[in-house]
Amino acid sequence: MLENYVHIQEKDPTLVNRLFGCAPQDDRGRQECVGIIEVPESYSGPRLQFPLNTNSLTIMIEAFKKQQILHAYYVLEILFETKEAMKQMPNFTHIRTCPTKEITICGDLHGKLEDLLLIFSKNGLPSGYNPYVFNGDFVDRGKCSIEILMILFVSFLLYGDDLCLNRGNHEDFLMNMRYGFTKEVLSKYKIHGKKILQVLEEVFAWLPLGTIIDDEILIMHGGISESTDLNLLHHIERNKMKSVLMPPVPVDKDSGTETKKNKGHVPRGVKLSGSPSDYLTKHEWEQVIDILWSDPRGKRGCYPNTCRGGGCYFGPDVTSKFLNKNHLKLLIRSHECKPEGYEICHDGKVITVFSASNYYEEGSNRGAYIKVGFCTTLRFFQYQVTKATCLRPLHQRVNTIESSAIRILKERMVSRKTDLIRSFQLQDRTKSGKISMGQWAFSMENTLGLNLPWRTLSSHLVLTDDDGNIDYMTCFHDIQIQKPVKEAQSALIETLYRYRSDLQIIFNVIDSDHSGLISMEEFHSMWKLFCSHYNLHIGDSQVDELAERMDLNKDGSIDFNEFLKAFYVIHQLDNLNKSNTQLA
Repeated sequence: MLENYVHIQEKDPTLVNRLFGCAPQDDRGRQECVGIIEVPESYSGPRLQFPLNTNSLTIMIEAFKKQQILHAYYVLEILFETKEAMKQMPNFTHIRTCPTKEITICGDLHGKLEDLLLIFSKNGLPSGYNPYVFNGDFVDRGKCSIEILMILFVSFLLYGDDLCLNRGNHEDFLMNMRYGFTKEVLSKYKIHGKKILQVLEEVFAWLPLGTIIDDEILIMHGGISESTDLNLLHHIERNKMKSVLMPPVPVDKDSGTETKKNKGHVPRGVKLSGSPSDYLTKHEWEQVIDILWSDPRGKRGCYPNTCRGGGCYFGPDVTSKFLNKNHLKLLIRSHECKPEGYEICHDGKVITVFSASNYYEEGSNRGAYIKVGFCTTLRFFQYQVTKATCLRPLHQRVNTIESSAIRILKERMVSRKTDLIRSFQLQDRTKSGKISMGQWAFSMENTLGLNLPWRTLSSHLVLTDDDGNIDYMTCFHDIQIQKPVKEAQSALIETLYRYRSDLQIIFNVIDSDHSGLISMEEFHSMWKLFCSHYNLHIGDSQVDELAERMDLNKDGSIDFNEFLKAFYVIHQLDNLNKSNTQLA
């Protein structure tokens, strides 16, 4: 989306610059930024002293257990100190085991503070005698991402040599806009939230790319590709990668302007800040994309990661060649939820570790961490935050994950209901309401383009008669979009639901004061960008009517979060099951 607003820049360059221009970073130093913030006597949360000490970590953890919020003054102080310390770190941190201590490796936490606290309760707090490696994706999705960051950053400042933090694909300000961290910070820090996010953008960019233990075990968040160059990754200027979702801009080395060959990659009217040396090359950018986004697969070779849209799938042959070339024995990565919390593949040469239990929903998966000792085999530790689900057998946890995936798929289907029905009816020449399995599968793939085994999934999505024909309207019997405006056209409602996450991203950018409200003018501006990108034709009168009806208290502005809630999908079978459970 961020690459496709070229055609509207001439009419509204200010709006485009708001989307593309990076927020101005305050280089005047910590004192000028934090010095104007005071911690009032009425503040009842944890109070920290600088320089930090071991007691600071304990005080903070105990406060977070009570759901107290750390004051913005302390948050910014910690972020500035972390940024300065990160600048001194290499791209890959080299650490060693010894007979007296093991190294603990943790995977994705995704804002789930309970999992981090459970790890500490089982395995001990970080210290010089108890080193940790946290392998990225600390934030997003969960509700306590900022608390996790504060704990990890304070631990890093106290035990820098024994607390390694790797960058994940969610340590990225554009990812944060979509997956919840931006919203969390702005809701917890209504006055200073914007500044916290600006400093965090810099801190994330300085996070190391990986960790190497005993010159044998490589730890990176995603994976590798057939072109991964570890030597190059050791030497790139990682802080230039503010977001992996924004490709580098090719520039002319002499003029510092966009090259003619690549005109159009950035909207006209958006000026490049800095010099050509401020940007990674395309090759460097692709290298970082691969190590943050890639996934291992059993198939040999290296091919595009179509599911994620970034990175690649890499096979066991790619792993063996990469490890041999770099004189390594093992790759430990994260990035994927596993039912047991970890998974071993590629003949034992690749291990996935994921530390956020109950990731999809309660009971869906265990979390895990790994301990690496001196000249010993790896040890795996599993856990689950909710006691009621920790004894569920594997097949039940897998079923929970599958049912969650089916829910998501049905939501995708209902967002394209009009298009699907049109496709079904073209196949249904006799107007019987039924089509063959092959016709149904063709229509599903042709409309949704998800490259899924539709015949296998059909039993979860639609009813089939004794002759094997499909009653195609049963696709939508147990799910519908709740319409907030009875008069609103179905096509408009489906469009809103289909792209609701993208609307949230654009809203977060346009809402420059981060008030959580948008004016009628901002509402129209959002739709102008939105319709331009998706080539939609929605008239101003429709937008006016929708905005007027959404403004329930008639104050001239709209709470966008409430607006989105109006388009939530209703799973009728879930409601029926709940009713049956209550009756039972």
